[in-house]
Amino acid sequence: MTTAASASRWKIIVAFGLVYVFWGSTYLGIGIAVEHIPPAVMCATRFLVAGAIMLAYCALTGRRIRFSARQLSHLAAVGILLLMGGNLTLSYAERIVPTGLAALLVAVTPLWFLVLDSLLLGDHHISRRGKIGLAIGIAGVLVLIWPDLQHSNSLGRRELWWSLALQLGSFSWALGSVLSKKWQTAAADPFSAIAWQVIFAGIANLFFALIVERHAKVAWTFRGVAAILYLVVCGSWIGYTAYIWLLQHVPTSKVSTYAYVNPVVAVFLGWLVLHERIDRYILMGSAIIVASVVLVTSAKVSSRTVAEEIPAVEAARD
Repeated sequence: MTTAASASRWKIIVAFGLVYVFWGSTYLGIGIAVEHIPPAVMCATRFLVAGAIMLAYCALTGRRIRFSARQLSHLAAVGILLLMGGNLTLSYAERIVPTGLAALLVAVTPLWFLVLDSLLLGDHHISRRGKIGLAIGIAGVLVLIWPDLQHSNSLGRRELWWSLALQLGSFSWALGSVLSKKWQTAAADPFSAIAWQVIFAGIANLFFALIVERHAKVAWTFRGVAAILYLVVCGSWIGYTAYIWLLQHVPTSKVSTYAYVNPVVAVFLGWLVLHERIDRYILMGSAIIVASVVLVTSAKVSSRTVAEEIPAVEAARD
């Protein structure tokens, strides 16, 4: 192995570690932040602060921050799908759904990756193993939400509906991720592109907050502000940058393995810090979903020119 290849491998390992650990902890950060701050206000604050500082850094260090109108429209679409469609939905859901359960429900994202990769990238098709993984993943979601299906009280129903809404958020996240890979431009500076994505997401969340949350009460507690700062640094700057970088250098099926590592971190932190429940449905549902994601991400990816096998263990390690 050459020195350049070894350095590249270590970069990939570090990037995966950052996404695995920091994004697993952001579920707890979001849950704390939305205790007294409306979700859209929180997301707008988080992404506008993070994006503005990132873009200023790019300008000061001589990076290219000017893009064509077409490139900006692509960056806006990806940023809004990822950080509004995916993240805002999660932020609303976590006002009702426990952080660990929310992370487990979002763990089905790789299943959407598989479908959208096949439809939008155009040269892949879903293998039999992948289809089995999709079916098992759906079963896992049903196990997780089964207690809510049995509840007739309003809290149980609200948790059920937001649990289902998280599936739409997962679809939005996967769609934005696949489009990011489809629209990537070699000439574009990736860090500047990420800054613009975050800014566009912040603007979209701000407009949403002005329309939907204009009468909502906002309490800028120390706990809430500290959580937002953590999300800005660890979620937006470190985690999101590492994620987008991985999308440009690693197959999406490998990148999507974060979805079955993050829930482990999120469930543990939710139990440790917020004293959230871990019952038999969560244990059974998480085991089923992890099994389905392993099946999907280790399934053979067939194309017109090559058949590539991506072992799940290697995907988690690289």
